[in-house]
Amino acid sequence: MSREQAIRQLIPVFRRYGYEGATLSRLSMATGLGRSSLYHHFRGGKEEMAAAVLEYVGQWFETTILAALRTRDEPLERLRVMCENLNEFYQQGQENCLLNAITFGEGNDLFHRQIEQMLKIWLDELARLLLEAGIPAEIAKHRAQEAIILIQGALVLARGLGNTAPFEEMIASLPERLLA
Repeated sequence: MSREQAIRQLIPVFRRYGYEGATLSRLSMATGLGRSSLYHHFRGGKEEMAAAVLEYVGQWFETTILAALRTRDEPLERLRVMCENLNEFYQQGQENCLLNAITFGEGNDLFHRQIEQMLKIWLDELARLLLEAGIPAEIAKHRAQEAIILIQGALVLARGLGNTAPFEEMIASLPERLLA
């Protein structure tokens, strides 16, 4: 198994259990690799695995979410593509947010800057798009923050209710809501 294949199989473990709950046993079971094989790919152990997962997701985020916001398409279309990609990434609200899961406990100490940077870039790109659409700067900034709050809140609500409808409804209405 390649390192990249291992990283893709580690993502659900960190997503579900966070950094602290992602035990070596769970990580080993998810990849089908023994501990020594995991350490072969990730000499820095669990911390390196989590960092690799965050880097992988960060690259996906850059090429899928941020790239959608940076195209020359109309703002509404760019927001729709971003939401479609988020809907797929979160499997219509069935999956936890990896960034949120990793920020609990020790994971926050280890990865706070990396997660903060990803969120700031996302906020900036959303606000820039809204500015481009004619929304005043202060309102654009506020709506960008609101968008991420709505996404995260809808994920929590979907999980808590055991019903993905709140997430799916929010993600479908978000583009028009941001531009209203």
